[in-house]
Order: sequence, then C-alpha cells, then structure tokens
Amino acid sequence: MTEQIYGNIHSVESCGTVDGPGIRFVVFTQGCPLRCQYCHNPDTWEFKDNNKMSVDEILEQYEGVKEFCAGGITVTGGEPMCQMEFVTELFRKAREKGINTALDTSGVLFNKNNTEKVDELLKYTSIVLLDIKHIDDEEHKKLTGHSNKNILEFAKYLSEIKKPMWVRHVVVPGITFKEEYLTKLGEFLAGLHNIAALDVLPYHDMAVPKYENLGIDYPLKGVPPLTHEQALEARNIIMKAYKETREKNK
Repeated sequence: MTEQIYGNIHSVESCGTVDGPGIRFVVFTQGCPLRCQYCHNPDTWEFKDNNKMSVDEILEQYEGVKEFCAGGITVTGGEPMCQMEFVTELFRKAREKGINTALDTSGVLFNKNNTEKVDELLKYTSIVLLDIKHIDDEEHKKLTGHSNKNILEFAKYLSEIKKPMWVRHVVVPGITFKEEYLTKLGEFLAGLHNIAALDVLPYHDMAVPKYENLGIDYPLKGVPPLTHEQALEARNIIMKAYKETREKNK
C-alpha cells in the first residue's frame, strides 16, 4: 500500500469561480511567509498542522462534487509552495484522473539555482496563477515584507518553459494604483510569452472583520476599496504599456 502524503490544510471550497479556468474545487493550504497588507486570508498565515488531510482525502472530496467543479482543482493558500511534496503528489494523482490542476502562488519561494522540486510540481500543473503583488522591489518589501526578485524570476522561468500562466495583480489606492508602477508592470509582462490571462483585481476591505476577530491590526485601515472604473483604468494602463513594448521589441 502506498504511503499517504498529508498536507496542512486550512479549508476546502467547492464551486470557486475566481480561481482559474471554469468552476473549480479549491484547496487552501495553511502557512505563508508573506504578510501582504491587503491579505483577505490572515487566518492562513501561521504554519499550524491542526488540520491534516491526505492526498486521497482531498481527491475523495473532489469526486463528491466534480459534477459542479468541472474546471478542476486549484491549490492556493497560504502559500502552496511551502508544501511542495504534498501539492506535487496531489497534482500527480489528479492528472492521472484527467483533472485540470491550477497552482495559485506568489512564487516567492522560487530559487532559480535549484529548480528540481518545482520542475516536478510543474510537470503535473496545468496552469499557474501567479500573484505579482508589486512590480517595484522596495515597494514590494513594504507591502509584503519580502523582495519580489524570486517572484519575477519565477515568472520569467515559467515563460522559458512555456508553462501557461494567469497573472493576478491587486490594485490598491495609493500603493499599486499609480501609473508609474502599472506601466512598469505592463513592460515587464511584455517580455513573457506564456500569459493566458491577466486578472486585475480591485482592492476591497471585506476582510476587516477577520482581522478584528483574530486581534490583528488591519494595515490598510481607511484605504477605500478600488472602484470598478479604477480597476478598468488600471488594466488599460497595463495593457497599453504591454502592447507598446511588444510592438517596440518586434
């Protein structure tokens, strides 16, 4: 009998509509090294192991709802790459069953000098949802507590190996909602050749009650949610820079 691999799981959710292509079964892993100021899942930060689930238990739950989650399985977090072995085995078994797999990650743990484990994970990953938090490294450190260097290197690596990628970018008033940074992001994305979609996500403050319940100060108190019109404006700035850069580099 094959030894079971267990993951530290925060929760699972069926019928996710914003976690990759189609309606999906979403697995939230526990533990994350980042402390994004706008994070809406602060309860996934700590590396606790109070809810262990095996790969087979996850797949069994998926089988029970697969008629409603035909898009496939997405693993998010927390940071799923903190549990590389578990996610790799989950995706390996899922792909054997013909299930589409999506990895929703910040890419902060990527090490371009040692890609053996991530290569094994990506072998069974249908698509990567890459969260680029801030294109400017110093501002990224202020926003998340970490550099963006590994994240941008991961984006370039995914392009090199031609792994399909959705780029996700949260636009926050006064932080990432600045033409300078949005333009710089578009210019960076223009150098990649594997982008399947770009999700420009408007900042919201719906997580404030979670922070209050956890006894954590909410870092962006007083920052207004981004409007739909502002999100559209931000996307247009990114795409304008993207297209102009691609045209210039032809």
